[in-house]
Order: sequence, then C-alpha cells, then structure tokens
Amino acid sequence: MQNLRISLVQGATRWHDPAGNRDYYGHLISGLRGNTDLVLLPETFTSGFSNEAIGNAETMDGPTVAWVREQAAKLGAAVTGSVQLRTDEGVFNRLLFATPDGELQTYDKRHLFRYANEHERYAAGRDRLTVEWKGWRICPQVCYDLRFPVFSRNRYDVERPGALDYDLLLYVANWPSARAYPWKTLLRARAIENLCYVAGLNRVGDDGNGLHYSGDSAVIDFLGHPLSECTDEEVVSTTTLLADELAAHRARFPAMLDGDAFALK
Repeated sequence: MQNLRISLVQGATRWHDPAGNRDYYGHLISGLRGNTDLVLLPETFTSGFSNEAIGNAETMDGPTVAWVREQAAKLGAAVTGSVQLRTDEGVFNRLLFATPDGELQTYDKRHLFRYANEHERYAAGRDRLTVEWKGWRICPQVCYDLRFPVFSRNRYDVERPGALDYDLLLYVANWPSARAYPWKTLLRARAIENLCYVAGLNRVGDDGNGLHYSGDSAVIDFLGHPLSECTDEEVVSTTTLLADELAAHRARFPAMLDGDAFALK
C-alpha cells in the first residue's frame, strides 16, 4: 500500500434536482485532478434524502451513473456516493464506486432508516462490498449502516493475504444535526474497533423536509483521532492516509488476533 489521498465533498445538496446537483458537485470537485485518489460525495447526492424522490429514480443506464464514471475519468481518481436507482427488484439506495479505468462497483444500503420510513419504499441490500483501490482494501457503506457494528466488523483470516477484510471504512450520509453527537461518536468507535481508518462524509444545509445538516464530516485514524474535521459549511477537504502508520499500529497492537470468527448472512 502507498499513501492514499481522500477528499470529502461536503455540500448542500439541492432538493429533488438531479441535473442541478450533478452540476453543483461537478463544480466542487473540478479542481481535484492530480490532488486526490478518492472522492466522497454524500448519500443520495442527486436528490437529498427523500422518500418522494423514488418516483424519479434513475436506472443504471441513466445520466447519474454515466456522470459518476465521467468524473472518475476526468479526475483520475475513484469517485463514490449514493443515489436512488431502480432495478427489477425495486429501488435501492445504491452506492456507486467508479474508478478511472471505467470499472464500476455497487453497494446497496442494507440498513434502511425505519425512523423515516425508508424501509417501506426502498429495497434493502444484502451483501457487504469491499473494493481494492491503490493497494487499499476499502469497505464503503451508507449512513444508517454506521449504527450496526456487526455488519462492518473487520474480520481476520490468517490464511488470506492481507489478513483483515479492509483498511479503510467509508460512510456517505445525510445525517441530521439533531443526531450529530452519535455520528461523531460512532465514526470513532468504528475506527478503533476495526483497526482501520474511517472517513465519514455528510451534507450541510436544509432539505425539503425542513431538516438541518451540520456536516461534521471527518477522517478518523485507527486510534480514534480526527485527522480532519469539517464544520457546518460547504467545503472540500483532502487528507492523506499514511499506509505505514496503519501497518505499524496493527503490528504493535494486533487485537484482530483475539477477535471472534463469524460469517455475515
């Protein structure tokens, strides 16, 4: 692994305006070429977190999937974020992970936010995703998944190269400011317990439901220390993750050797 530059794009997503959001986020990330390896966009970055947006959900052949691929190619970096996407099995809150070579991998949000009735309208994903990029193993997840540590647990397999499932855990979110303290706390917990870096990317501003989002996006190291923290404003923040420091910590404090073996279902 080499060091990895990760950019948090903390923006004020426009309500139910996919084309406007593609233009908006495209402008925010346009200067990142050559300055980053991985770009994070918020959850449902083309619409905001809305059950009503389901009626305008695109397909995998739609403009947003093409746009994400285009941005990855332009920036020479991986680009990830989630949108509502319609399939034969229903509409998913689907995270897209695109790389400059044209490859696209997806993760469907497993834990749907019952408090806002997301589970009544959207289909739930099942499988966790791990992608490899720039020598790093990365596990991307979406918002409410943050509250379920078993699903994100970093497992150890002595017979597998790399031993641990992943090195970097990502969360893209629409996490209202009323619950900002759990957001900040759980990001740190996931980093500490999983011996990994964690990046959490949230939006700012007010949505069409009158909810306020205070950002609080952050990159956290394996000890729970923030390497970068965003306040309540539009910002693009880039942080470099140090591969050698992660490897040294795991060698010095190999808690994974005492972890419990299990399989996700």
